[in-house]
Amino acid sequence: MVEALENNSPHKVVIIGGGFGGLYAAKSLAKAKVDVTLIDKRNFHLFQPLLYQVATGTLSPSDISSPLRAVLSKSKNTKVLLGEVSDIDSTAQQVVLGDEKIPYDTLIVATGAKHSYFGKDNWEEFAPGLKTVEDAIEMRRRIFMAFEAAEKETDPEKRRAWLTFVIVGGGPTGVELAGAIAELAYKTLKEDFRNIDTTEAQVILLEGLDRVLPPFAPELSQEAEASLKQLGVKVQTKTMVTNIENDIVTIKQGDDVTEIGSKTVLWAAGVKASAMGKVLAEKTGVECDRAGRVIVEADLSIKGHNNIFVVGDLANFSHQNGKPLPGVAPVAKQEGEYVAKLVQKRLQGQTLPAFKYNDYGSLAMIGQNSAVVDLGFMKLTGFFAWLFWLLIHIYFLIEFNNKLVVMIQWAWNYVTRNRGARLITGREVPPTVKTVNNNSHYQPTESRLPVNV
Repeated sequence: MVEALENNSPHKVVIIGGGFGGLYAAKSLAKAKVDVTLIDKRNFHLFQPLLYQVATGTLSPSDISSPLRAVLSKSKNTKVLLGEVSDIDSTAQQVVLGDEKIPYDTLIVATGAKHSYFGKDNWEEFAPGLKTVEDAIEMRRRIFMAFEAAEKETDPEKRRAWLTFVIVGGGPTGVELAGAIAELAYKTLKEDFRNIDTTEAQVILLEGLDRVLPPFAPELSQEAEASLKQLGVKVQTKTMVTNIENDIVTIKQGDDVTEIGSKTVLWAAGVKASAMGKVLAEKTGVECDRAGRVIVEADLSIKGHNNIFVVGDLANFSHQNGKPLPGVAPVAKQEGEYVAKLVQKRLQGQTLPAFKYNDYGSLAMIGQNSAVVDLGFMKLTGFFAWLFWLLIHIYFLIEFNNKLVVMIQWAWNYVTRNRGARLITGREVPPTVKTVNNNSHYQPTESRLPVNV
């Protein structure tokens, strides 16, 4: 246990990671009599729940990013360092940052998670995930590049592949991506091209379980699927992806194996813990689960090291209902705040009851005027759920200027049905193809889809 200070040396709290868990821990310690050092390999906090809107051209990266130094500028006891922690010495109580060793009395690790391909890491080249700004920009490049390439393509089969978008994983990210891409193809872009009809695009959402949005109530999953189909998304459940290679997604449903030709495959299926989980396991002996998450105690500390805490997506907290808490922003936020409060209590010679997550509900956007919200005591669908989704996401954005910019951008998009951040940036330009005959259009065909995630 952290003891109350008996000298003038301030208690040193080191936080690794500036996501929701790390940032809210730092903010909650702003007035505490401790020295806080926040370390992150990025100089900004990213509002991940809206990354899909960057990927589909609704928002720009800066709209959902806040510089860590600006957010914590009024926290005079807090120092922000840019860099990546490579090692932890739990005996000497130091973290290794480049050539520097930074001492700590309390360590809070909040390095999050990245996408998992369930042992098929070679799929990442063909199906990018969505966890970072770079991921979102790469997705955006691929999505809008597909329409540009289709505009120049004369071969019907190749054009069909360019206009087929496959999203793997029917959780909130997959559902929101599928709905946003469908709105792009069937509404936003339909007047922008001359050689293709973007409304002939196929948006295919694959989910391994028997319904989309598995964590939600069954009736909300059904409502979400119905809304997606109304937008034009082809939803396929009870499906397994067995291979992704050479613009072909191989899928299996029961005994049926089918191939889908698609040049734009997007991954929204699974996640695994950051590499810091392995470092902690090696240096402290703490146990990790199959996804690499650190098994934490009821107070979010790790076994045998009660001054090291793990919060957010990196933590496996199973003390509440026997199952790990979900990797969502509210969990990380509450865990960060709890640990910050516990540190202060310990310095006063006190403690806190075990951490308890207060679940205020789940929500997912389907498309304009359509969302599903599960508050436990109340369930919302349609327009009012969509409006609630907007308000909640505005509320949780970190800085006021982000709130204002996003609110104005959403209002403008709602009125004009336009997306102002449709920029293609990155490594490539569309492949050179023959000049297109203006009468040549891709004719959609029904595909037998079959993905287990």
